[in-house]
Amino acid sequence: MDFGYNYEEEVEVLEEVEIVDNKSLVVYNDDVNTFDHVINTLVKVCQHTVEQAEQCAWIIHYKGKCIVKTGSFKELKPKQEAICEKGIDARVH
Repeated sequence: MDFGYNYEEEVEVLEEVEIVDNKSLVVYNDDVNTFDHVINTLVKVCQHTVEQAEQCAWIIHYKGKCIVKTGSFKELKPKQEAICEKGIDARVH
């Protein structure tokens, strides 16, 4: 049975928006550091598995650089500093 009532209810939808400022921690190739040193550093500093660290080391070797971690500047900066303290060139972009 249709009583002829048509109504629309306006509903306001609130969306929570999280602004994420993702940065990349990039390690660069050099002619000084050994594969083992780079791998061990990535395992220790970035909590990579040995396999992840080996893959990054090969990418660094062949491509000249590799993004080894992403996240906020606040979480990447200490990792970048720790990698640089080991004599490896790393930068946050």
